[in-house]
Amino acid sequence: MPHLPAEPDLPVRAVLGPVAAALRDGPAAVLVAAPGAGKTTLVPLALADQPWAAKGRIVVLEPRRLATRAAAQRMAALTGTAPGGVIGYRMRGDTKVSAATRVEVVTEGVLVRMLHDDASLDGVAAVVFDEFHERSLDADVGLAFCLDVQRALRPDLRLLVMSATLAAAPVAALLGGAPVVDSAGRTFPVRTVFHGEPTERWDRAMADAVTVALRDQPAGDVLAFCPGAGEIGSVARALAGRVDERAVAVVPLHGQLPAAEQDRALGPDASGRRKVVLATSIAETSLTIDGVRAVVDGGLARVPRFDVARGMGRLETVRVSRAAADQRRGRAGRQGPGVCHRLWSEAADARLLPAEEPEIAVADLTALAVDLTRWGDPDGAGLAWLDPPAPARLAAARALLRQLGALDERGRLT
Repeated sequence: MPHLPAEPDLPVRAVLGPVAAALRDGPAAVLVAAPGAGKTTLVPLALADQPWAAKGRIVVLEPRRLATRAAAQRMAALTGTAPGGVIGYRMRGDTKVSAATRVEVVTEGVLVRMLHDDASLDGVAAVVFDEFHERSLDADVGLAFCLDVQRALRPDLRLLVMSATLAAAPVAALLGGAPVVDSAGRTFPVRTVFHGEPTERWDRAMADAVTVALRDQPAGDVLAFCPGAGEIGSVARALAGRVDERAVAVVPLHGQLPAAEQDRALGPDASGRRKVVLATSIAETSLTIDGVRAVVDGGLARVPRFDVARGMGRLETVRVSRAAADQRRGRAGRQGPGVCHRLWSEAADARLLPAEEPEIAVADLTALAVDLTRWGDPDGAGLAWLDPPAPARLAAARALLRQLGALDERGRLT
Protein backbone atom coordinates (compact mmCIF):
# COMPACT_ATOMS: atom_id res chain seq x y z
CA MET A 1 0.00 0.00 0.00
CA PRO A 2 1.59 3.35 -1.07
CA HIS A 3 1.08 5.57 1.99
CA LEU A 4 1.10 9.34 1.58
CA PRO A 5 4.55 10.62 2.65
CA ALA A 6 4.95 13.42 5.18
CA GLU A 7 7.05 15.41 2.70
CA PRO A 8 7.01 17.43 0.52
CA ASP A 9 4.73 20.02 2.08
CA LEU A 10 2.94 21.24 -1.03
CA PRO A 11 -0.23 23.39 -1.26
CA VAL A 12 -2.43 20.56 -2.56
CA ARG A 13 -2.19 18.87 0.85
CA ALA A 14 -4.74 21.40 2.14
CA VAL A 15 -7.42 19.97 -0.18
CA LEU A 16 -6.61 16.25 -0.10
CA GLY A 17 -9.35 15.79 2.51
CA PRO A 18 -12.07 17.48 0.42
CA VAL A 19 -10.99 15.55 -2.70
CA ALA A 20 -11.11 12.25 -0.80
CA ALA A 21 -14.51 13.14 0.68
CA ALA A 22 -15.92 14.06 -2.73
CA LEU A 23 -14.90 10.68 -4.16
CA ARG A 24 -16.06 8.85 -1.05
CA ASP A 25 -19.53 10.35 -1.37
CA GLY A 26 -19.85 10.38 -5.16
CA PRO A 27 -18.45 8.92 -8.37
CA ALA A 28 -16.63 11.98 -9.72
CA ALA A 29 -14.91 15.24 -8.84
CA VAL A 30 -12.95 18.09 -10.43
CA LEU A 31 -9.74 19.46 -8.95
CA VAL A 32 -8.46 22.83 -10.12
CA ALA A 33 -4.93 23.24 -8.79
CA ALA A 34 -2.54 26.01 -9.80
CA PRO A 35 0.92 25.10 -11.11
CA GLY A 36 3.25 24.00 -8.36
CA ALA A 37 0.46 22.71 -6.10
CA GLY A 38 1.73 19.11 -6.22
CA LYS A 39 -1.45 17.55 -7.61
CA THR A 40 0.26 15.15 -10.05
CA THR A 41 2.15 13.23 -7.38
CA LEU A 42 0.34 13.69 -4.07
CA VAL A 43 -3.30 13.26 -5.14
CA PRO A 44 -2.92 9.71 -6.57
CA LEU A 45 -1.04 8.59 -3.46
CA ALA A 46 -3.79 10.02 -1.24
CA LEU A 47 -6.50 8.26 -3.26
CA ALA A 48 -4.69 4.93 -3.04
CA ASP A 49 -5.02 5.19 0.78
CA GLN A 50 -8.82 5.40 0.64
CA PRO A 51 -10.92 2.38 1.76
CA TRP A 52 -12.84 2.27 -1.52
CA ALA A 53 -9.52 1.84 -3.39
CA ALA A 54 -8.27 -1.05 -1.27
CA LYS A 55 -8.85 -3.67 -3.97
CA GLY A 56 -8.16 -1.62 -7.08
CA ARG A 57 -5.50 0.44 -8.85
CA ILE A 58 -5.47 4.20 -9.31
CA VAL A 59 -4.84 4.84 -13.02
CA VAL A 60 -3.39 8.30 -13.72
CA LEU A 61 -3.41 9.75 -17.23
CA GLU A 62 -0.63 12.04 -18.39
CA PRO A 63 -0.61 13.82 -21.76
CA ARG A 64 2.97 12.87 -22.70
CA ARG A 65 5.39 9.98 -22.33
CA LEU A 66 8.00 12.06 -20.52
CA ALA A 67 5.47 13.29 -17.94
CA THR A 68 4.21 9.73 -17.48
CA ARG A 69 7.61 8.34 -16.62
CA ALA A 70 8.65 11.37 -14.55
CA ALA A 71 5.45 11.30 -12.46
CA ALA A 72 5.86 7.58 -11.73
CA GLN A 73 9.52 8.01 -10.81
CA ARG A 74 8.69 10.91 -8.49
CA MET A 75 5.90 9.00 -6.72
CA ALA A 76 8.12 5.95 -6.39
CA ALA A 77 10.87 8.08 -4.84
CA LEU A 78 8.40 9.65 -2.39
CA THR A 79 7.26 6.19 -1.26
CA GLY A 80 10.77 4.77 -1.06
CA THR A 81 10.14 2.24 -3.83
CA ALA A 82 11.29 1.64 -7.39
CA PRO A 83 9.10 2.07 -10.50
CA GLY A 84 7.36 -1.20 -11.25
CA GLY A 85 6.51 -1.90 -7.62
CA VAL A 86 3.59 -0.19 -5.90
CA ILE A 87 4.05 2.68 -8.38
CA GLY A 88 4.19 1.71 -12.04
CA TYR A 89 3.83 3.21 -15.46
CA ARG A 90 2.68 2.05 -18.87
CA MET A 91 3.27 3.49 -22.31
CA ARG A 92 3.82 2.05 -25.75
CA GLY A 93 7.17 0.29 -25.77
CA ASP A 94 7.97 0.94 -22.10
CA THR A 95 6.05 -0.64 -19.23
CA LYS A 96 6.97 -1.16 -15.58
CA VAL A 97 4.07 -2.64 -13.64
CA SER A 98 3.60 -5.70 -11.44
CA ALA A 99 0.99 -7.48 -9.37
CA ALA A 100 1.95 -5.15 -6.51
CA THR A 101 1.21 -1.94 -8.50
CA ARG A 102 -1.41 0.26 -6.85
CA VAL A 103 -0.83 3.52 -8.76
CA GLU A 104 -0.31 3.15 -12.50
CA VAL A 105 0.62 6.20 -14.58
CA VAL A 106 -0.25 5.82 -18.26
CA THR A 107 -0.28 7.87 -21.42
CA GLU A 108 -3.76 8.85 -22.59
CA GLY A 109 -3.75 6.51 -25.57
CA VAL A 110 -3.01 3.56 -23.28
CA LEU A 111 -6.25 4.15 -21.37
CA VAL A 112 -8.25 3.95 -24.60
CA ARG A 113 -6.57 0.62 -25.44
CA MET A 114 -7.23 -0.62 -21.88
CA LEU A 115 -10.92 0.20 -22.31
CA HIS A 116 -11.09 -1.64 -25.64
CA ASP A 117 -9.45 -4.69 -24.06
CA ASP A 118 -11.66 -4.65 -20.94
CA ALA A 119 -14.60 -2.27 -20.98
CA SER A 120 -15.30 -2.93 -17.29
CA LEU A 121 -11.79 -1.80 -16.25
CA ASP A 122 -11.63 -4.73 -13.85
CA GLY A 123 -9.21 -4.04 -11.01
CA VAL A 124 -9.28 -0.24 -11.49
CA ALA A 125 -10.75 1.77 -8.61
CA ALA A 126 -10.32 5.24 -10.10
CA VAL A 127 -9.13 7.02 -13.23
CA VAL A 128 -7.42 10.39 -12.76
CA PHE A 129 -7.23 12.69 -15.79
CA ASP A 130 -4.25 14.96 -15.13
CA GLU A 131 -3.63 18.19 -17.09
CA PHE A 132 -7.03 17.82 -18.73
CA HIS A 133 -6.92 21.44 -19.92
CA GLU A 134 -4.69 20.29 -22.80
CA ARG A 135 -7.82 18.65 -24.27
CA SER A 136 -6.07 16.01 -26.31
CA LEU A 137 -8.26 13.79 -28.46
CA ASP A 138 -7.32 10.69 -26.45
CA ALA A 139 -8.21 12.41 -23.17
CA ASP A 140 -11.64 13.43 -24.48
CA VAL A 141 -12.28 9.93 -25.83
CA GLY A 142 -11.03 8.30 -22.64
CA LEU A 143 -13.32 10.44 -20.49
CA ALA A 144 -16.32 9.77 -22.76
CA PHE A 145 -15.67 6.01 -22.61
CA CYS A 146 -15.13 6.05 -18.82
CA LEU A 147 -18.41 7.88 -18.29
CA ASP A 148 -20.12 5.26 -20.46
CA VAL A 149 -18.54 2.47 -18.41
CA GLN A 150 -19.48 4.19 -15.15
CA ARG A 151 -23.09 4.52 -16.25
CA ALA A 152 -23.55 1.02 -17.70
CA LEU A 153 -21.12 -1.32 -15.93
CA ARG A 154 -19.18 0.27 -13.08
CA PRO A 155 -21.12 2.75 -10.93
CA ASP A 156 -18.34 2.29 -8.35
CA LEU A 157 -15.64 3.59 -10.72
CA ARG A 158 -14.34 6.95 -9.53
CA LEU A 159 -13.32 9.66 -11.99
CA LEU A 160 -11.21 12.68 -11.07
CA VAL A 161 -10.41 15.42 -13.59
CA MET A 162 -7.45 17.65 -12.64
CA SER A 163 -6.12 20.77 -14.31
CA ALA A 164 -4.32 24.02 -13.67
CA THR A 165 -6.16 26.25 -16.16
CA LEU A 166 -9.44 24.45 -16.70
CA ALA A 167 -12.86 26.09 -16.82
CA ALA A 168 -14.29 23.77 -14.19
CA ALA A 169 -18.05 24.34 -14.55
CA PRO A 170 -18.55 22.61 -17.94
CA VAL A 171 -16.49 19.60 -16.82
CA ALA A 172 -18.37 19.35 -13.53
CA ALA A 173 -21.67 19.42 -15.44
CA LEU A 174 -20.43 16.70 -17.79
CA LEU A 175 -19.60 14.58 -14.74
CA GLY A 176 -23.17 14.85 -13.51
CA GLY A 177 -22.82 17.90 -11.30
CA ALA A 178 -19.58 16.75 -9.67
CA PRO A 179 -18.12 18.86 -6.85
CA VAL A 180 -15.24 21.21 -7.72
CA VAL A 181 -12.28 21.53 -5.35
CA ASP A 182 -9.87 24.45 -5.72
CA SER A 183 -6.25 24.42 -4.59
CA ALA A 184 -3.79 27.28 -4.49
CA GLY A 185 -0.42 26.88 -6.12
CA ARG A 186 3.00 27.86 -4.92
CA THR A 187 4.78 30.11 -7.33
CA PHE A 188 7.32 32.88 -6.84
CA PRO A 189 7.20 36.29 -8.57
CA VAL A 190 8.11 36.18 -12.27
CA ARG A 191 9.11 39.34 -14.13
CA THR A 192 8.12 39.47 -17.81
CA VAL A 193 10.38 41.01 -20.47
CA PHE A 194 8.99 41.59 -23.99
CA HIS A 195 11.62 41.48 -26.74
CA GLY A 196 9.24 42.44 -29.55
CA GLU A 197 8.67 40.55 -32.77
CA PRO A 198 11.92 39.05 -34.16
CA THR A 199 13.51 41.21 -36.86
CA GLU A 200 15.95 38.47 -37.85
CA ARG A 201 15.77 34.70 -38.20
CA TRP A 202 13.72 33.20 -35.39
CA ASP A 203 16.47 30.83 -34.21
CA ARG A 204 18.96 33.70 -33.96
CA ALA A 205 16.44 35.82 -32.06
CA MET A 206 15.95 32.92 -29.65
CA ALA A 207 19.72 32.59 -29.19
CA ASP A 208 19.95 36.33 -28.50
CA ALA A 209 17.22 36.10 -25.86
CA VAL A 210 18.85 33.06 -24.22
CA THR A 211 22.14 34.95 -24.05
CA VAL A 212 20.38 37.91 -22.41
CA ALA A 213 18.68 35.59 -19.93
CA LEU A 214 22.00 33.99 -18.94
CA ARG A 215 23.64 37.38 -18.53
CA ASP A 216 20.84 39.08 -16.62
CA GLN A 217 20.05 36.12 -14.35
CA PRO A 218 23.40 35.38 -12.69
CA ALA A 219 22.34 32.01 -11.27
CA GLY A 220 19.99 29.21 -12.23
CA ASP A 221 19.10 27.51 -15.49
CA VAL A 222 17.24 28.70 -18.57
CA LEU A 223 14.27 26.90 -20.12
CA ALA A 224 13.66 27.93 -23.74
CA PHE A 225 10.50 26.87 -25.58
CA CYS A 226 10.68 25.89 -29.26
CA PRO A 227 7.89 24.43 -31.42
CA GLY A 228 9.70 21.24 -32.46
CA ALA A 229 12.87 19.18 -32.55
CA GLY A 230 14.05 20.87 -35.76
CA GLU A 231 13.90 24.32 -34.20
CA ILE A 232 15.66 23.02 -31.08
CA GLY A 233 18.56 21.95 -33.29
CA SER A 234 18.62 25.32 -35.06
CA VAL A 235 18.69 27.27 -31.79
CA ALA A 236 21.42 25.00 -30.41
CA ARG A 237 23.54 25.72 -33.48
CA ALA A 238 22.84 29.45 -33.17
CA LEU A 239 24.04 29.30 -29.55
CA ALA A 240 27.31 27.62 -30.48
CA GLY A 241 30.11 30.07 -29.77
CA ARG A 242 27.84 32.42 -27.80
CA VAL A 243 28.00 30.46 -24.52
CA ASP A 244 31.01 29.11 -22.69
CA GLU A 245 30.60 25.33 -22.83
CA ARG A 246 32.77 25.02 -19.74
CA ALA A 247 30.17 26.93 -17.72
CA VAL A 248 26.90 26.28 -19.59
CA ALA A 249 25.44 23.02 -20.95
CA VAL A 250 22.93 23.31 -23.81
CA VAL A 251 20.60 20.29 -23.70
CA PRO A 252 17.52 19.38 -25.78
CA LEU A 253 14.22 18.09 -24.38
CA HIS A 254 11.59 16.60 -26.68
CA GLY A 255 9.59 13.42 -27.04
CA GLN A 256 11.84 11.74 -29.59
CA LEU A 257 14.85 11.61 -27.27
CA PRO A 258 15.90 8.43 -25.44
CA ALA A 259 14.92 8.31 -21.77
CA ALA A 260 18.48 8.85 -20.58
CA GLU A 261 18.78 12.12 -22.54
CA GLN A 262 15.41 13.31 -21.24
CA ASP A 263 16.55 12.60 -17.69
CA ARG A 264 19.71 14.62 -18.35
CA ALA A 265 17.57 17.65 -19.19
CA LEU A 266 15.39 17.26 -16.09
CA GLY A 267 18.14 16.97 -13.49
CA PRO A 268 21.21 19.00 -12.51
CA ASP A 269 24.20 18.96 -14.86
CA ALA A 270 26.68 16.26 -13.87
CA SER A 271 29.55 18.76 -14.05
CA GLY A 272 27.78 21.46 -12.07
CA ARG A 273 27.32 23.77 -15.05
CA ARG A 274 24.32 25.98 -15.64
CA LYS A 275 21.91 24.52 -18.16
CA VAL A 276 20.03 25.89 -21.13
CA VAL A 277 17.19 23.44 -21.75
CA LEU A 278 15.77 23.77 -25.28
CA ALA A 279 12.32 22.18 -25.01
CA THR A 280 9.09 21.71 -26.92
CA SER A 281 5.71 22.17 -25.22
CA ILE A 282 6.50 18.86 -23.49
CA ALA A 283 7.87 21.02 -20.64
CA GLU A 284 4.78 23.24 -20.23
CA THR A 285 2.99 21.10 -17.66
CA SER A 286 3.40 18.17 -15.25
CA LEU A 287 7.18 18.55 -15.01
CA THR A 288 9.40 20.55 -12.72
CA ILE A 289 12.87 21.01 -14.18
CA ASP A 290 15.17 21.61 -11.23
CA GLY A 291 17.04 24.89 -11.16
CA VAL A 292 15.10 26.90 -13.77
CA ARG A 293 15.04 30.61 -12.98
CA ALA A 294 14.51 32.03 -16.48
CA VAL A 295 12.17 31.10 -19.32
CA VAL A 296 12.61 32.16 -22.94
CA ASP A 297 9.34 31.72 -24.81
CA GLY A 298 9.59 31.72 -28.59
CA GLY A 299 5.81 32.11 -28.76
CA LEU A 300 5.22 29.18 -31.11
CA ALA A 301 3.66 25.74 -30.75
CA ARG A 302 3.15 22.80 -33.09
CA VAL A 303 -0.39 21.46 -33.07
CA PRO A 304 -2.38 18.90 -35.10
CA ARG A 305 -4.73 20.24 -37.73
CA PHE A 306 -7.00 18.58 -40.28
CA ASP A 307 -6.22 19.57 -43.87
CA VAL A 308 -9.59 19.57 -45.64
CA ALA A 309 -8.05 19.86 -49.12
CA ARG A 310 -5.80 16.82 -48.61
CA GLY A 311 -8.25 14.91 -46.43
CA MET A 312 -5.65 14.13 -43.80
CA GLY A 313 -4.03 15.46 -40.65
CA ARG A 314 -0.86 17.49 -40.44
CA LEU A 315 1.13 19.48 -37.88
CA GLU A 316 0.93 23.27 -38.03
CA THR A 317 3.07 25.86 -36.27
CA VAL A 318 0.88 28.46 -34.56
CA ARG A 319 1.13 31.27 -32.02
CA VAL A 320 0.75 30.05 -28.45
CA SER A 321 -2.44 30.80 -26.53
CA ARG A 322 -2.71 32.88 -23.39
CA ALA A 323 -3.12 29.72 -21.28
CA ALA A 324 0.01 28.11 -22.77
CA ALA A 325 2.06 31.31 -22.44
CA ASP A 326 1.06 31.58 -18.79
CA GLN A 327 1.98 27.95 -18.18
CA ARG A 328 5.39 28.53 -19.76
CA ARG A 329 5.94 31.73 -17.77
CA GLY A 330 5.12 29.90 -14.56
CA ARG A 331 8.02 27.49 -15.11
CA ALA A 332 10.38 30.31 -14.09
CA GLY A 333 8.72 30.69 -10.69
CA ARG A 334 8.44 27.11 -9.47
CA GLN A 335 11.46 27.15 -7.16
CA GLY A 336 12.28 30.83 -6.70
CA PRO A 337 11.81 34.30 -8.21
CA GLY A 338 12.42 34.32 -11.95
CA VAL A 339 12.07 36.10 -15.26
CA CYS A 340 10.26 35.26 -18.51
CA HIS A 341 11.56 36.59 -21.84
CA ARG A 342 8.92 36.65 -24.59
CA LEU A 343 9.72 36.96 -28.29
CA TRP A 344 6.74 39.17 -28.99
CA SER A 345 5.44 42.61 -28.09
CA GLU A 346 3.04 43.73 -25.39
CA ALA A 347 0.55 44.61 -28.14
CA ALA A 348 0.76 41.07 -29.56
CA ASP A 349 0.43 39.71 -26.03
CA ALA A 350 -2.96 41.38 -25.68
CA ARG A 351 -4.14 39.62 -28.84
CA LEU A 352 -3.31 36.05 -27.78
CA LEU A 353 -6.21 33.63 -27.94
CA PRO A 354 -7.42 32.62 -24.45
CA ALA A 355 -6.74 28.89 -24.99
CA GLU A 356 -6.01 26.34 -27.68
CA GLU A 357 -8.92 24.75 -29.45
CA PRO A 358 -9.56 21.19 -28.27
CA GLU A 359 -7.94 18.63 -30.52
CA ILE A 360 -11.30 17.01 -31.27
CA ALA A 361 -12.35 20.24 -33.02
CA VAL A 362 -9.33 20.62 -35.30
CA ALA A 363 -7.50 17.28 -35.72
CA ASP A 364 -7.92 14.34 -38.07
CA LEU A 365 -10.77 12.16 -36.75
CA THR A 366 -9.82 8.93 -38.53
CA ALA A 367 -8.42 7.29 -35.38
CA LEU A 368 -11.48 8.47 -33.44
CA ALA A 369 -13.75 6.85 -36.04
CA VAL A 370 -11.94 3.55 -35.49
CA ASP A 371 -12.22 3.86 -31.70
CA LEU A 372 -15.94 4.68 -31.84
CA THR A 373 -16.62 1.76 -34.18
CA ARG A 374 -14.77 -0.62 -31.85
CA TRP A 375 -16.76 0.80 -28.94
CA GLY A 376 -20.04 0.08 -30.73
CA ASP A 377 -21.14 3.71 -31.08
CA PRO A 378 -19.91 4.74 -34.57
CA ASP A 379 -21.19 8.30 -34.50
CA GLY A 380 -20.57 8.84 -30.77
CA ALA A 381 -24.17 9.96 -30.26
CA GLY A 382 -24.59 7.82 -27.14
CA LEU A 383 -21.54 9.26 -25.39
CA ALA A 384 -21.10 12.32 -23.19
CA TRP A 385 -18.69 14.89 -24.65
CA LEU A 386 -17.42 18.30 -23.66
CA ASP A 387 -17.19 19.00 -27.39
CA PRO A 388 -18.80 16.35 -29.59
CA PRO A 389 -17.06 15.46 -32.85
CA ALA A 390 -18.45 17.33 -35.85
CA PRO A 391 -20.76 14.89 -37.70
CA ALA A 392 -19.55 15.94 -41.16
CA ARG A 393 -15.87 15.47 -40.28
CA LEU A 394 -16.57 12.14 -38.58
CA ALA A 395 -18.52 11.00 -41.66
CA ALA A 396 -15.57 12.00 -43.85
CA ALA A 397 -13.24 9.98 -41.64
CA ARG A 398 -15.48 6.93 -41.96
CA ALA A 399 -15.64 7.38 -45.73
CA LEU A 400 -11.84 7.39 -45.85
CA LEU A 401 -11.72 4.20 -43.76
CA ARG A 402 -14.09 2.52 -46.23
CA GLN A 403 -11.85 3.59 -49.11
CA LEU A 404 -8.87 2.10 -47.31
CA GLY A 405 -10.74 -1.14 -46.67
CA ALA A 406 -10.71 -0.69 -42.90
CA LEU A 407 -14.52 -0.61 -42.77
CA ASP A 408 -16.81 -2.93 -44.73
CA GLU A 409 -20.00 -1.91 -46.52
CA ARG A 410 -21.95 -2.23 -43.24
CA GLY A 411 -19.55 0.04 -41.40
CA ARG A 412 -17.84 -2.72 -39.41
CA LEU A 413 -14.09 -2.94 -38.88
CA THR A 414 -12.49 -5.43 -41.25
